[in-house]
Amino acid sequence: MAFGPPTLIASDVDGTLIDDENRVSARTLDVLGAARGAGAEFVLATGRPPRWIAEITDQFDGTQAQVRYAVCANGAILYDVLHDRVIWSATLPPPVLVKLGEIAKQRIPGCGIAAERAGESAHDAATAPFVASAGYQHAWLNPDHVEVGDDDIYAEPAVKLLVRSPGMASGEMAQRLSGYVGDLAQITFSTDNGLVELSVPGTHKASGLERLAAQADLPSDAVIAFGDMPNDVEMLSWAHHGVAMGHGHHAALAAADEVTIGNNEDGVAVVLERWFG
Repeated sequence: MAFGPPTLIASDVDGTLIDDENRVSARTLDVLGAARGAGAEFVLATGRPPRWIAEITDQFDGTQAQVRYAVCANGAILYDVLHDRVIWSATLPPPVLVKLGEIAKQRIPGCGIAAERAGESAHDAATAPFVASAGYQHAWLNPDHVEVGDDDIYAEPAVKLLVRSPGMASGEMAQRLSGYVGDLAQITFSTDNGLVELSVPGTHKASGLERLAAQADLPSDAVIAFGDMPNDVEMLSWAHHGVAMGHGHHAALAAADEVTIGNNEDGVAVVLERWFG
């Protein structure tokens, strides 16, 4: 049966929705505006925390497109963009964080450890959002972490424990951990640049989208999803039509129903223009 038109559009951000200069193209904004005008909902589904969402959603200001919600931290945080409010989060408790940290250091000697926490808003002054071990080398260009002692990393519940080993492929790191983490955590990665992310078991973009659709009464009868990395696999499989970017990781390509062109060539817009062009 032919798919479409979509009633819910879910898109990964980095490597998918935005180009390599962190911009949402005018073409993408136009087609998303047309989709919103036709009654479709558009949701960001990303590994990013809420505090890194505004640089994306601000680009929608003054357009017909609107982002009301974001599934953040690979499904561990549901974020109300319009009201700057975390509406739900799934956190690993301190004892589990301690155990995961021990496993990581045993299996990947010399690795850095960090924890991502969820506050009540994108910039909740009462919650240190990202704490890391001394010497932690951030994987992104906008580091905003606070260095603390190991005990402090594990002291509060966290939506993600991040394991960092620059120079080692993320896939290899995940393999080293997978047989030892067991059912303590979900293992994924959104970059192959030496970073693995651990979250509550069963927590991923698909579970976050499913929960958000139920809580916010979003249409989910015809879901299209776009992504490019292993942390998109569950979402691409869950959606009625999963679309991987042409440059994507082999796991994303295998999970998708369709492969589009790259993020720098408006791969998301090219697909959506079938219905909203």
